[in-house]
Amino acid sequence: MSFATVPRHVIRAARLARPTRFFSTSLPARYENVLVSRPEPGVALITLNRPKALNALNAAHFRDIASALKEADDDAGVGAMVLTGSDRAFAAGADIKEMKDKSFSEAYSSNFLSNWDVISKLNKPVIAAVSGYALGGGLELALQADILLVSPSAQLGQPEINLGVIPGGGGTQRLARLIGKSRTMELVLTGRIIGADEAERWGLVSKVVPEDVGVVNAAVQMAASIADKGRVAVTAGKEAVNAAFELSLAEGLRFERRLFHSLFATKDQKEGMAAFAEKRKPEWSHS
Repeated sequence: MSFATVPRHVIRAARLARPTRFFSTSLPARYENVLVSRPEPGVALITLNRPKALNALNAAHFRDIASALKEADDDAGVGAMVLTGSDRAFAAGADIKEMKDKSFSEAYSSNFLSNWDVISKLNKPVIAAVSGYALGGGLELALQADILLVSPSAQLGQPEINLGVIPGGGGTQRLARLIGKSRTMELVLTGRIIGADEAERWGLVSKVVPEDVGVVNAAVQMAASIADKGRVAVTAGKEAVNAAFELSLAEGLRFERRLFHSLFATKDQKEGMAAFAEKRKPEWSHS
């Protein structure tokens, strides 16, 4: 997983930067470490909720996150998900106390962190809305999202090297694919923490959302826009883009065409094109 040691100057900076947050009515509590709500039709908002620990990720916390995401993914009423934390921290890393005494044999024989890629296995789009710290395992969790939005207060990094280890939840692999070898080496080998503007310049995040807009509000509105589309096509679009990271260009182009062709067997394709021709809004059946 990933671990984080948060410098004092970073803590002070995050306390000064309090972005506007989006609030909504929560559903009945079923999880100890996350809050689940429906701020817009078709949108599930999942909020990490270990504020005293800056949302550090221990086993119980991760189980709640994975369960809440899977439940939303299986819910026919949900078209997109938003994953967020608090103003101070999306997730400041792994819970070091929980793993500091692990042995090699224990970690190896249990295939420790083999379940860490839960978001990447979901069918529906996930938008990460990050304020404050997203360090170590927290950044690795956010990197699995399909779209990553940050507030100006965001602090991103992989500081595991300061603890005598390296990222173990996908940081070295996903960062290299997003920002290239040299910048990934810099973050992994120095443990340097970067701010929101630098992350945007590097292409690590989709955009920095102004404080007066609010990163969670922006993520929810984006998710609502996605949820308003035909969900078969949305799933196909997500699958096609993700395939670009695994396939050669020729194989990826063929895969994209086959998915495109397959959508002509859906009712939504017929409805969408008919609605366009008739200059009206489509009524999706998601079939």
